[in-house]
This record gives sequence, C-alpha cells and structure tokens, in this order.
Amino acid sequence: MAVLKVTFTKTSRGKLAQALWVLNWVSVITGLVLFSLGLFLKVELQKRRELMADDVHSVPNMLITVGLAACGINFLGGKICYDCVDVDNFLHWKILMLPYIICTFFFTFCILLEALMCYTMRRDLEAALFSGLQDAMRYYKDTDMPGRCYIKHSIDLLQIQFQCCGNDGFRDWFHIQWVSNRYLDMTSSEVMNRQRSNVEGKYLLDGVPFSCCNLVSPRPCIQHQITNSSAHYNYDYQTEELNLNQKGCRHALLDYYTHIMQSIGFIVLIIWLFELAVLTGVRYLQTSMENVLKFGNPDSESEGWLLENSIVETARYNFNIIKSLGKCYQVDDDPNIDVPSSRANVPTQQIPVAS
Repeated sequence: MAVLKVTFTKTSRGKLAQALWVLNWVSVITGLVLFSLGLFLKVELQKRRELMADDVHSVPNMLITVGLAACGINFLGGKICYDCVDVDNFLHWKILMLPYIICTFFFTFCILLEALMCYTMRRDLEAALFSGLQDAMRYYKDTDMPGRCYIKHSIDLLQIQFQCCGNDGFRDWFHIQWVSNRYLDMTSSEVMNRQRSNVEGKYLLDGVPFSCCNLVSPRPCIQHQITNSSAHYNYDYQTEELNLNQKGCRHALLDYYTHIMQSIGFIVLIIWLFELAVLTGVRYLQTSMENVLKFGNPDSESEGWLLENSIVETARYNFNIIKSLGKCYQVDDDPNIDVPSSRANVPTQQIPVAS
C-alpha cells in the first residue's frame, strides 16, 4: 500500500510543477545563505586562530560545501520542474528523476547533519580554546621572537574587547612569567629572589597585564601587588571586584561563538525543513507524472505518493537488494564441493622404466 497517496488532476500537476520551479529558485538563494554563513563563521574563527590549538574549521567548511551544492542541485531541480509541466518534456528527465531525488535526499540529510554539528561544536571549541589560550599566555612576553611578536597584541585586544582576563580568570597570570627578561633588572635582589623562589627560575608576581583592568572601575586600576591589600590605599583584595575583569577569556569566547553557532544552527534547521518540503513536492510530481505515462492520457488524473509500498516493505525490499549484492561477491569455501581440475580430463602417460 502506497504511503501518503494523493490524487492529482492535470491542472494540479501543472500548478505543482510551477510552484516547485519557484521553490527551487528560492532554494538557490538559501544555498547562497548557507555559503555566506559558512564564510562568516570561517572568518570569525580565523580572526583568533592563534588562540586555538586545534583546527575547528570543519563546520564552516561543510557549510560552504553544502551551500555550493545546494545552488547546483536546486538549479537543476528548477529546470526539471519547469519541464515537467508538459508530459513530453518529462520523458527527457524520466530516467534521471529517481537518481536526482536520491541525491537530493542525501543532500537534505547533510543539511540536517550540519545543523546538529552547529549545536555540538561547543565541546571541541572549548578544548581548542583552553589549550590555545594557555599557549598564547605563555608566549605573551616573547615580543622580540619572530612568529610570536603579535601574541601580546592579540591577547591585549582580546581582553579589552571581551572584558575578560586570563584563561579561567585573572589568577592565571600569577602562574606564568608574562614580563620579558628584557625589561627586568637582573642585578636587582628582588628579581633574583623571585627567580630563585621558583623551581623553573621564572619571574612570577601577583600582577596582570594592563588589558585586564576593568573599564568601569571607579578607581585607577591596580594591576601590581594585587593580593597585597596593604600596598594600596583603601584597598581590600578580597572584596575589590570592580578593579579587574573577573571573567576568563575562554568562557567569554566560548559564549560568543556559542551564540553565533546556535543562531546559524537555527537558520540551517529552517533551511532543512524548507528543502525537505521541496523534496517531498518533487517526489509527488515524479510519481504522478510516471502514472500519467502508464495510462497514456496526459489529461487524466493520476496518483502520487512518497513510497509505493509501506515503510516496512520498502525497507525489506532494499535489504534484499543489498543482501543479493553481497552474495554476488561471496566466495564459497565449502570443502565438500568438488572443484573441477584442469588436469581431470588429461590421460595419464606411463613412463617406461629401464630394467
């Protein structure tokens, strides 16, 4: 029994073909939207590539690929639907209709997969930001080293723009040397004592870069001797929360990219529903036009459906096809079967033995 069977007249078939022609051209525009979203996300990730340890460009690359594929597939679909208004023109596309629908089905599934990837990218992005920011903070002082001289500018700009500090918080700066040895007086006893007190010989201090200062702080920023309340007038380290940015840059960037990914995922999900509706209409058009050819009367009514048989019967039929294809390549290793030998019919020749 056919699934979701609908009866079409000649007029309704023509209107369906015209509507699908318009919808396929709209789908070309949605393909451009997917391409633009992927390009936008790729640029946003590329802006802070030095702050990410791993490559997280799989989602934007897939968006760009799916967007370009959508433009080509829907352009072809628009041409097919435009010709299917007439039965004679449908004959030119009859053989290609089923492969086209199968390819479009898998393409539509890729759009759904892309929407799900937009919502599941957060974990990979968090891991990449954690390691990337950790390495970038360690290279913050290397302003004279080629290939790392831009790290300081990138981190300062990040902390000012997103009003964040460190990886998880401003205390992360206490555990790394972010002041270059070039700006340290190595003859100073204070510097030497700080280096000797550390196992790795680093110059550690309870201070942060200037970019960690909170822009809305009512007092001048205190970025050195942060944990020493007696070093500053009217200052309490435990309660002074407006002095520095409290939020870590990893959480700030993660929230920023998560908002972008959720917005893109919602748009892609809407596009998937639209493409699914177009695919359903094309399937109805194909089956109804094929039934017209069976009757031979282009003015007669015809039935269209999504599946010619029930879902269970269709699944069983496809499984049997796959099973039969597997048997074609199966090698029979049964030892009880006699294998004809090339020497079976060759008469044996007796060799005379010398006495």
